[in-house]
Parts: sequence; structure tokens; C-alpha cells
Amino acid sequence: MSAGQGTERVARTARGARTRARLLEAAEQVFTELGYHDASIVKIVQAAGVAPGTFYLYFSGKREIFDELIGDLNRRVRHAMSEAASQGGTRAEAERLGFQAFFHFTAEHPGLYRVIRQAEFVSPAALHLHYGRIVEGYARGLSEAMAAGEIEQADPEALAWALMGIGEMIGLRWILWGDTENVPEEVFDETMRFIRRGLGAQS
Repeated sequence: MSAGQGTERVARTARGARTRARLLEAAEQVFTELGYHDASIVKIVQAAGVAPGTFYLYFSGKREIFDELIGDLNRRVRHAMSEAASQGGTRAEAERLGFQAFFHFTAEHPGLYRVIRQAEFVSPAALHLHYGRIVEGYARGLSEAMAAGEIEQADPEALAWALMGIGEMIGLRWILWGDTENVPEEVFDETMRFIRRGLGAQS
């Protein structure tokens, strides 16, 4: 049995899944606070409250848990946004709910910004995969809204990247750099008005 197969077998048990989740949570904390280069496996296991040897039952090293953390953050933020957006009756409502969920997630997980930005230099492939997965679902939803006549016809991929850029910059300015836990209501409302105009949303 290979080391990779052994890791998968351990992680499949309920206890193994909990330990792996704890390690990822600790990695999010350590990478967010210290950055990739100053982070260490010792600091991650200390934050997780597990023995150093336990780490290697789940991950081969610092780079692997970093990449896995990016994937974990990606899955969680996409789930939060899609769950919220699905409650909207129109594309304009879906955008508003999806952006609210994104900003809320970012406020609770600043690592979504800090870890992802480190990935540009540490793991470009993981960075590209992170954005690519978000764009894929986003563009699909925009295409469906265009087909339904809810927004103007345009290149859905280009729109998806543009909307992601808006979300990142607003969150960066008012959540990471600001003194509030979330985007101020007046800023959020102005952002949504801009997005509705840009999309040509009917309602």
C-alpha cells in the first residue's frame, strides 16, 4: 500500500476526518497570521493540538496542506455563495445574496484573501484552479440569466471575472483594510446599484 493510499484510508474514518479538518483549520490560522514562509508544520500541529507525527498521516508537507487549504476555502466559499444566491428569484437578487454571502465569509475567514494572495508566489497552479472553479459556476449562472432575458447579452466569462474583481476589491478595502466586520450598508447598496446597471438587470 502506498503512502497516499494510507493517508486516504485514515482520512475516511470519522475520527480521521475530524483530525484532518482540525489541521486545515489550524493551517488557515497559521498561514493567515504568519504567511507561508514563516509558517511551519510545528506551528500548525501546535495550533491543531495534535502530535507532530499525526500531521504526516494526512499531508506530506507544508506545501501540500497549503494547496489543500486553498481547495477547502474554495469549496466553502462557493457553497456559501451558491446556497445564498439560490434563494434569489431574479439574477439581481441572486447577485445581492451571493455578494452578501461572500463578504460575510470573508469577514469570518480573512485567510480567503491572505492565503490566496500568497498562492500567487507559492502555488500559482492552486491559485488558477481556485479562480477557475469560481468563474465556471458564475459564468454558467450568468448565461442562464441571459437566456431568460434577465440581464443583457454579453460574454459571461468576462462578466464573471469583472464581478469577482468588484467583490475582491470592495472586500479588501472595507473588510481587510477597514475598521468594520463587514462592508458598510451604504457601500454595499452602491455596489449593487453599479452591478445592476452593468448587467442591465431587469429587476
